[in-house]
Amino acid sequence: MKTIKKYYIALVLAVSTVFGFAQKQPNIVLLFADDISARELPVYGSTVWSLPKGGELKGGNTSDTQYKAQTPVLDKLANEGCYIKTAWAATVCGPSRAMMMTGRYAHLHKWWHNKDKGKAPNGKGHWDLFDSSPHSIAHVAKAGGYATFWAGKTQMNIEGFDFDEGCFTPGEGSYNKAIHTTDFRLETRKETGKKKIFNADTGKALTQKSYVQSGWYWKPHVQLMNHPDTSERLVWWPNTKASKKKFGLNTFGPDVELEYIFEFMERKQKENRPFFVYHTSHLGHDAFDFLHPESGNKWPGTPKISWDGKKYTRTNPKVTGDNGVYNTYGTITEDGIHTHVNYLDYQVWQYMNKFKELGIENNTIFIFCADNGTSGYGKSSPISQTGTHVPLIIYAPGMNLTKKGAQNVLANISDLVPTIADLGGVTIPESYEVNGESLVPFLTTDKPKHREWIYGYHKETTLIRGDLVMKDGNNVWYDVSKEPADLISFPKIKDWTKVSEAHRKERDELQDIVSRFDYHATAHDAPIDGYGKVMPLVRNN
Repeated sequence: MKTIKKYYIALVLAVSTVFGFAQKQPNIVLLFADDISARELPVYGSTVWSLPKGGELKGGNTSDTQYKAQTPVLDKLANEGCYIKTAWAATVCGPSRAMMMTGRYAHLHKWWHNKDKGKAPNGKGHWDLFDSSPHSIAHVAKAGGYATFWAGKTQMNIEGFDFDEGCFTPGEGSYNKAIHTTDFRLETRKETGKKKIFNADTGKALTQKSYVQSGWYWKPHVQLMNHPDTSERLVWWPNTKASKKKFGLNTFGPDVELEYIFEFMERKQKENRPFFVYHTSHLGHDAFDFLHPESGNKWPGTPKISWDGKKYTRTNPKVTGDNGVYNTYGTITEDGIHTHVNYLDYQVWQYMNKFKELGIENNTIFIFCADNGTSGYGKSSPISQTGTHVPLIIYAPGMNLTKKGAQNVLANISDLVPTIADLGGVTIPESYEVNGESLVPFLTTDKPKHREWIYGYHKETTLIRGDLVMKDGNNVWYDVSKEPADLISFPKIKDWTKVSEAHRKERDELQDIVSRFDYHATAHDAPIDGYGKVMPLVRNN
């Protein structure tokens, strides 16, 4: 922690006048969903979305409206606030979360892919993000005077990020590890000399393909960090008589996350202290369906919800049974990414109600985005922008936004760190390379464009896009001057003489930009001298 603290000194706190609100920094809630392509949100207008994969369905694409998400709240926020039509992440979760948390690309933090990370300076293990990139999202928010809360998925060492509190599902270290609260877990065991994956709930080896995991949806693994009601830094939940009484098969992990987020917000509002919530929801991510272990479901169902045009009603789940045989009594939805997106919309509705209840609806900025494309469609795909194209919605009522509704501009999730710095009145040192660009000037002035280009990566491959052309991870070039109905089927450029001179000029510019970041082969690992320069700083990005 000493290493991290010394970098606080370099962050300069200024008086915040962002969005014309000078007396106090706006609260910030960043909801970072998991594995959800932009096309899954109706507001993006795609004619195609993803099918479930359980039962008789085999996944793939569909235009059947019964599998289209219904998101009245997110639609409203996108149109009354704004949404970026072309926002990019990396192609898979680990590198995307690294980009989000650092505002930097893999040539600096060395998270090239989930299982392709640069070695630490001492050659042991991979380089932690808080060491490679000390001005992380947590540190920038803290320097801006925010109380900070991290909820949901971690997927990294949490100890070096100085969030004040947290609620993790599952908590760090719970993968493939038995805990006392729940047996909803897949684990590896040896059987006749071979490693196999077993369902700890039933004790049976899996008959379908899956991966080692703890349960983060039903009867979830939950860990609290620095909760004021406990003297320990990390505790497994449920940890009180009341929470133990209500915990069980009916407990849905995303609900627990939101409960603790709201409790944190209430406490900070009473303290008259601005807060930053980093909500990395699992919703959208595939998982083993412990309530239907033989189904092959890809996206376990959520509690049923209904929208009457003004408000949501949630059906209280009822689940009984044990050892893999369960009855849900029709209280839980079917399998499908659309059901997860629907539940996210319900949770966003809860957020809006909570802001109003606390009297902070006009001083809270809400940002919704995702880490990469939908599993089975875009996740970990370098093809076109299937892996990188994610939703990005920004809602800030009561503040001086100059942009409303659809914004036909380019953005990157690396932009969120400098955006949060701007919102908190924090100046990141010029000597420290940040690859993101703050969205604040675009959102609050008559500036017509945000970025000239956006960048992504997939292991050793690079992806880049401008207004006219795009190069994917397979070095295929596309004409992106017009948006196709499915948001993805751009025409390939096979003969450069058949496109405009402007297309060719942009191609040459993008090729030059990519060379600044293409260090997988030559600088894969951390520099020997720790924080020494890996390559020249990139400031004009």
